[in-house]
Amino acid sequence: MKKLLIIGFLCFMMGVQLMEVEVVSANNDEELVIQIITTEFESETEDGKEIEVYRWDPGTVFVPKGKEVTLSFYGVKGKEHPFYIEGTDVKGNVKKGEETRVKVRFDKKGIYRIVCTAHETIEQNGPMIAYIVVK
Repeated sequence: MKKLLIIGFLCFMMGVQLMEVEVVSANNDEELVIQIITTEFESETEDGKEIEVYRWDPGTVFVPKGKEVTLSFYGVKGKEHPFYIEGTDVKGNVKKGEETRVKVRFDKKGIYRIVCTAHETIEQNGPMIAYIVVK
C-alpha cells in the first residue's frame, strides 16, 4: 500500500497522467449506488489557532451519462450538511448518523459540483465541495 501511495504522489508531482480506470458491475442493469460520507480535518497553526475544514469523501466520483445513479450520503462529522448539486434541481440535507439518498441522472457530459451550503467558504470551514464527473 505504501508503494502505491508513493508512486501516486510521485506521478502527481511530476505531472504524469495515470491510466483511467472504469469500475464496472457484473450486471449493467444493476442499480449504481455511490457512497459519500461527510468528514472533517482539524489542525493547529504554529501560533496555536485551531483550524478545521469539512469535506465530502470521496471528493470526486465518476458516473456514466444517461444512467440513473443513487448517491448515498452518510453523515459522520458535523451536525448537518444541507447541499445542492449544481446544474440540477437536486437538494438534500445530510445529518450526523443518518443516510440521505438521492437519485439523479445526468444527460449531459461535464463536471457537476456537490456544494454544502453550510460550508461554502473558508470562513465557514470549507469549501465543502465534491465533483461529479459525467462521462
